[in-house]
Amino acid sequence: MVTRRRSLQPSGGGGGGGSGGAGPGRLSQRAGPGGGRAPGGGGGERPRPAAPRAPRAARPCAWLPGGRAGGLPLCRAPMDGPAIITQVTNPKEDEGRAPGASEKASQCNVSLKKQRSRSILSSFFCCFRDYNVDAPPGSSPGVLPPLVEENGGLQKPPAKYLLPEVTVLDYGKKCVVIDLDETLVHSSFKPISNADFIVPVEIDGTIHQVYVLKRPHVDEFLQRMGQLFECVLFTASLAKYADPVADLLDRWGVFRARLFRESCVFHRGNYVKDLSRLGRELSKVIIVDNSPASYIFHPENAVPVQSWFDDMTDTELLDLIPFFEGLSQEDDVYSMLHRLCSR
Repeated sequence: MVTRRRSLQPSGGGGGGGSGGAGPGRLSQRAGPGGGRAPGGGGGERPRPAAPRAPRAARPCAWLPGGRAGGLPLCRAPMDGPAIITQVTNPKEDEGRAPGASEKASQCNVSLKKQRSRSILSSFFCCFRDYNVDAPPGSSPGVLPPLVEENGGLQKPPAKYLLPEVTVLDYGKKCVVIDLDETLVHSSFKPISNADFIVPVEIDGTIHQVYVLKRPHVDEFLQRMGQLFECVLFTASLAKYADPVADLLDRWGVFRARLFRESCVFHRGNYVKDLSRLGRELSKVIIVDNSPASYIFHPENAVPVQSWFDDMTDTELLDLIPFFEGLSQEDDVYSMLHRLCSR
């Protein structure tokens, strides 16, 4: 999934007196015709003080690490609706915008149904090597990665892994990390007449309704994945939105764990899902995601899917099931993924 970033504006504090003595106490004169005196004799109108300027409204500021020099505060705008959901751009809702990272990701992921005449599996792999986000140096499986350079600082390694110990039920299974938005569902703050779920989400003290559409065949896909793998939901969206959606979507308890935005690494403007922090052997981990930026640290573990918005004829999740049935029998994920990628 590609993230959206909100711009941070400098704090707009009070003017503090201005230059040349200008301010509420400065006097102004209204000039009359012929040299500055008002008609009717006398000394003209008395100077009257200018109306004091209304104080500028204070804006909420937050001290941000790696901000401006000298430790000055940067202002963060109040959280809006779309900020809680990490989505790629819907072309139907954002026509006319210049192509960006989300469009590159969408072009990179070739639709499965368009390639069915060649090979169902060959379309899973795309040009993510050309994606303009550089990955940090790799690390050995089972070892916490080194510090990752972030915007204005370093990302500290976690005190412990993101996932708990493997349960007896999932022992010997591979781990599949599954994205939420535009992979399994599409959500919108605009009303959708055929929404499968309507989820209330509180934002800055106000309840907003989120309209959620399920991708076709998502129920069948999740049930089969739960039988074959240890499944983990990993989304860059906030838990206040994603957790109730997952409650409604996963009626079978497929997801053994749920990871949200705070579990991502913020790297060069993107929320990256660092698979080395899960606590699972990397050769037995697969990530299913529509955004190449999400798995840029481990592209060799990815099964890309096409971003989905509202096409009810889509069959990509259904077509993926035979592939994952075969992958579940492999010793490690790389052997099968590398063979397909080299076709």
